[in-house]
Amino acid sequence: MPASGVSAAAIAARLSAVGLSARLEDYDRYTTVEVELPESLSAELWREVLEAVAVADRFGLLATSLHRRTLWAVVNKAVPTTGDVGGPSHQR
Repeated sequence: MPASGVSAAAIAARLSAVGLSARLEDYDRYTTVEVELPESLSAELWREVLEAVAVADRFGLLATSLHRRTLWAVVNKAVPTTGDVGGPSHQR
């Protein structure tokens, strides 16, 4: 399934279902999902987490020297197919 058809809220719900507290941030062209990961995760939990974010357009893991790990995912919003796609300066 293309990521534009995936809802960031659905990813957040899957992460919440495995006990992680997900944060959503909405921007003009995309929505982000972030979760703080505990220091240790079982192989089964890692599998579920990776399956949840695998449908996103991009995802990654930010690890800091303070032993914090933040998993993030980005879901692009659908690009309009009609109307003023190029913006106000676009000429047809």
